[in-house]
Amino acid sequence: MPLRPESASDLLIDGKLTPGGGGVFDVVNPATEEVIGQAAEATSDDMDAAIAAARTAFDTTDWSRDHAFRARCLRQLRDALLAHADEFRELTIAEVGCPSFLTHGPQFEGPVTDLGYFADLAESYEWTRDLGEAEPMGIKNHRELRSEAVGVVGAITPWNFPHQINFAKIGPALAAGCTVVLKPAPDTPWCAALVGKVVAEETDFPPGVLNIVTSTDHRLGEQLSTDPRVDLVSFTGSTATGKKVMAAASESLKKVFLELGGKSAFIVLDDADLGSACAMAAFNVVTHAGQGCAITTRLVVPRTKLDEAITATRDALAGLPAGDPTSSGTICGPLISERQRQRVLSYIEIAEQEGGTIEIGGGRPADKPRGFFVEPTLISGLDNSARVAQEEIFGPVLVIIAHDGDDDAIRIANDSPYGLSGMVYGTDEDRINKVVNGVRTGTMGVNGGIWYSADVPFGGYKQSGIGREMGVAGFEEYLETKAVARPA
Repeated sequence: MPLRPESASDLLIDGKLTPGGGGVFDVVNPATEEVIGQAAEATSDDMDAAIAAARTAFDTTDWSRDHAFRARCLRQLRDALLAHADEFRELTIAEVGCPSFLTHGPQFEGPVTDLGYFADLAESYEWTRDLGEAEPMGIKNHRELRSEAVGVVGAITPWNFPHQINFAKIGPALAAGCTVVLKPAPDTPWCAALVGKVVAEETDFPPGVLNIVTSTDHRLGEQLSTDPRVDLVSFTGSTATGKKVMAAASESLKKVFLELGGKSAFIVLDDADLGSACAMAAFNVVTHAGQGCAITTRLVVPRTKLDEAITATRDALAGLPAGDPTSSGTICGPLISERQRQRVLSYIEIAEQEGGTIEIGGGRPADKPRGFFVEPTLISGLDNSARVAQEEIFGPVLVIIAHDGDDDAIRIANDSPYGLSGMVYGTDEDRINKVVNGVRTGTMGVNGGIWYSADVPFGGYKQSGIGREMGVAGFEEYLETKAVARPA
């Protein structure tokens, strides 16, 4: 079965591929600004049908109880997707604008391969746990705990790493025994719609277990959040939208998982290799044009080495220009849309208005008259109270901030509404551990350490979200606990 743009214009509802009731909408290549195809425009009626199908599949089949069958379906999906890896890679680069090297990792192959991890969990998880005997009120009882699927999951995902985030929700939810309605971002519908085609034509997933609804109508996400037939909403996106999802879900008191914004700090201690640290900070912030919630966008360096750090970082960014995402050497591709490009440029203007200095970058690359590109940019001369140091930009923009010692660096890192990720560079283990323990964030890297993996829970403190995705903790987000007792 070939996967082509024309095969990405259907919805997956109740096991069938069907056109959207609202026709189609255009898909645009961020690197060329050209329309490269269409996706199905779902309506409220389509979403209603998808929710009904997921509810029926959960309530009337043994999907939630047949752990081995679920594992087999997930492995089927993994193997089928990998068999189409070259097609998915080409379509993903065109739709997302991500550099090609990332499709060998988190932009495709990584999350697809990780479906096997969740299949293994479905089979190995301790679904029933014996608590032994106790005598409440003088009566001897034997107790056990049972883990059961939460029910119907509404998954709402963004455009920056669509495969990673789609499968980080689909994988554990299906492995746990839930049924799913996925509403992907309108900027990247193909990454989801083509998965729906593979599910329908190359796997044994029962009808209604996985439904995929593409649309430009953001009200369909609200429909998932408010519909009482949906038991849990799993959302990744901006903090502002996450608050709206949580408020809407509260009407029916459904569970929510929220993975939201970040403004993570890259802390350099005064005993670190400054050149290596600045080079890594530059690489991080330009990867996929800075479009990642966990990317470190505040570089916090010793005040005594500020000038040296500015020079080192500026030189590193100069060697990482925005380029064609189809080229194997490109690290920084385009932004997803003109809307996002203008947002990033507006923040650079704000930085200048607040007294910041643009050390490098700051505009559209001179050799890129088309495409949603922004030059890798370094901003100096501001403290942590500046808007560009406090607000999520989602572009290749790094703010460098001076600290006056380890405690001050920790204070700066924590002076943020977010707490998603971070990095620390140094040589003294005690000082490094003090920083790791002191920064209020869900993930931390040390000296370039990479925590991203299927078995590592990901999520944040404060306004970076609620709950964890990936790992056993992420799997258990989709479970309920039932206590059972009987006379001993």
